[in-house]
Amino acid sequence: MKRTLASEGGSKRSARDLRPEYRFDYAKAQSNRFAGRAKGYPVVVLLAPDVARVFKDGESVNAALRAVMSAMPNRRKARPNAS
Repeated sequence: MKRTLASEGGSKRSARDLRPEYRFDYAKAQSNRFAGRAKGYPVVVLLAPDVARVFKDGESVNAALRAVMSAMPNRRKARPNAS
């Protein structure tokens, strides 16, 4: 891998070091090889600070949401994604 000024302990690049325009060769582009790994994984949700003070971990959030879900009328069963 090439060494850059930043990796050699040099100063950080500033905005004036950026090029005004970059040209990308889309003919050399590759598909995202990591896209398939994300399927079926949990969704990450950011909690508001006041909510995060009450719910210290994901298990407590999930328990509260399941309680709310069980109290909801006309709840359809969740289907796993077919994709």
